[in-house]
Amino acid sequence: MGRLFGTDGVRGVANRDLTAELALDLSVAAAHVLGDAGAFEGHRPAAVVGRDPRASGEFLSAAVIAGLASAGVDVIDVSVLPTPGVAYLTEVLNVDLGVMISASHNPMPDNGIKFFARGGHKLADEVEDAIEARMREPWDRPTGAAVGRVRRESAPRERYVRHLVESVPNRLDGVKVVVDCAHGAAHLVAPEALAASGAEVVAIGAEPDGLNINDGYGSNSLEQLQAAVREHGADVGIALDGDADRCLAVDASGTPVDGDQILAILALSMREAGTLREGTVVATVMANLGFKLAMQREGVAVVETGVGDRYVLEAMNAGGFSLGGEQSGHVVMLDHATTGDGVLTALHLLARMAAVGKPLAELAAAMDRLPQVLLNVRGVDKTRVDSCAPLTAAVRGEQEALGETGRVLLRPSGTEPLVRVMVEAPTEDVAKTVADRLAALVRTELALS
Repeated sequence: MGRLFGTDGVRGVANRDLTAELALDLSVAAAHVLGDAGAFEGHRPAAVVGRDPRASGEFLSAAVIAGLASAGVDVIDVSVLPTPGVAYLTEVLNVDLGVMISASHNPMPDNGIKFFARGGHKLADEVEDAIEARMREPWDRPTGAAVGRVRRESAPRERYVRHLVESVPNRLDGVKVVVDCAHGAAHLVAPEALAASGAEVVAIGAEPDGLNINDGYGSNSLEQLQAAVREHGADVGIALDGDADRCLAVDASGTPVDGDQILAILALSMREAGTLREGTVVATVMANLGFKLAMQREGVAVVETGVGDRYVLEAMNAGGFSLGGEQSGHVVMLDHATTGDGVLTALHLLARMAAVGKPLAELAAAMDRLPQVLLNVRGVDKTRVDSCAPLTAAVRGEQEALGETGRVLLRPSGTEPLVRVMVEAPTEDVAKTVADRLAALVRTELALS
């Protein structure tokens, strides 16, 4: 059996891969590992539990809450709230753990469970391994007054919105924004926080019904946002994903602005404000080569990590850095959050536009984005990517041919059953040709028997 946890918690098709029974077992094991970690005499462990609007989140959150309470953990149910909101409340309410039920940008039938330790921090691999190891182990069940109690937190959304607004360095007056909430967890939070900060707000994808999350809206589907920005004559469009831990943007013409460009804008803004600690930004191996060249030109150091905002966070904490992120739009601002926060990112991006009086297209021009082709190869054995000699040799050969003008990367997805082939090159045609060759080889060499 493979490792249960991926790069961002446990995910799968709800009620097939991720069942109520599994959710209950996971939460009991997490209560034993994370609750015990903060245990001391007289201490009663507590947890915050939230979810996105998926229909399956209703029964999965009930299972998680039941598991935690049965293990003697008091539960604060915050219902529908973005992932970073759950992380924030885990920190400010000083509880032992937080649980978010969401599959982020994945399609509606999927769902997931991710845990936060005390302080609102994502778990290290060894802690996840400890939770997995303790699943279904014999344990002494509390009874009577020792079982956990469940309560609703009073106004969790309002508390989180207030935190977001207080983080903004200047007002957003004069900025008109369309925000696409992906029919997800931030359908109320994002419009409220942007409006409270002074922006003129048009909200789309803000009517979740439990079934429409990420369906044609959000950071995976920018077409509706692009059209709305042009229709309303907005200055900028913001696209969130289902749990609002990431943010992409489009400029006034509808041209996409990805996470690398947003990260570059924020890095230069924070350096100017004196808040870019150590003059360093953390990015992943998937960051566009143009981002790295731009930061080098501007004298900003770049620390590179594996893919996944948890690894970005680890590097940030280890080095004492304040900014990091991914091309996918996960941006971590450690002065204000313990994890990636799409609404927070949007607020600070718009604050930069308002402060300098420049359109997003001009700010995004801080980096020249090299043509990049990313292919997702499905139906293959992703576990053999690193051990397949023909693939390793092919990647080496393509990289040598591109030299310093491009880059090749093959990696298994941590959240989906596929292999990602990424190629950067001087032209789109060259990048596509190389990517197609490698994708074909992946299908041949890693075909499932």
